[in-house]
Amino acid sequence: MTNVQNIIGVDLGGTNIRAGKIAQDQIVHIAKLPTPAKGSVDEVMSQIYSVVDRCFDAGTQSIGVGVPSVVDVENGIVYDVTNIPSWKVVPLKELLEKRYQVPVHVNNDANCFAVGEKYFGKAKSYKNIVGVTLGTGLGCGLIFNGKLYEGSNCGAGEFGNLPYLSHNVEYYCSGQFFTDEKKVKAIDIFHLAKTGDDSALKLFEEYGNHLGEALKSILYAYDPEVVILGGSVSQSFEFFKEAMYLALQDFAFRSVLANLKIDISELENSAIYGAAALPLIKR
Repeated sequence: MTNVQNIIGVDLGGTNIRAGKIAQDQIVHIAKLPTPAKGSVDEVMSQIYSVVDRCFDAGTQSIGVGVPSVVDVENGIVYDVTNIPSWKVVPLKELLEKRYQVPVHVNNDANCFAVGEKYFGKAKSYKNIVGVTLGTGLGCGLIFNGKLYEGSNCGAGEFGNLPYLSHNVEYYCSGQFFTDEKKVKAIDIFHLAKTGDDSALKLFEEYGNHLGEALKSILYAYDPEVVILGGSVSQSFEFFKEAMYLALQDFAFRSVLANLKIDISELENSAIYGAAALPLIKR
């Protein structure tokens, strides 16, 4: 138990803005509104206020916000938010604290995912954690010795941008592998794989091989105790798991592989939990 009675987590996405009130380690109220992605800074902020208002009360202790962007964590300023063109430089922490008069914490959404798993998910008992989100893109959050590591500019863990084959890691290890490389929808391939379709299973085998290669870089760089996979593509874990582990077999340090745990997140609304947990994590 975190012993925090009333905290709010906000997930700012290009499609929806979601907020949840958490008490006794559970979301007790959730609100969602569409993101006016083409709107002005003020129009998007107004929608954020509307969502938070539905969860906020006099007992709220803090607010955490996860955003798909680079963040000045100390000052809570977000830069170049993905899929919201007007959000180039936004002092989000300042705006929210002025309105709600409680501490506000802002961070990258992949970092929030790792923090959420640490406090509410499968990584509770670990100190050295890597959270990897596999969705439209690839994100990575890092926790070392129980502390969130963001780097100097909140850019640590951007493994998706590492060069790999003809593109980069993200291209081959996220949903882009299906949509851009193979020109198919990942969800369609998932449903075909569930029927035992051989071509779909081979696609996931290829995907698992790429992911295993990417995970080797993470293991060499950070040597975590546990890697938690999240995001939409991770729901197909059963179909790429074997190939992923096979690709890891030539990792140089056998003892690392023997002790490593790789698992998929089962935390529903993980983005909200992760944002809410930002005030709890040491930095």
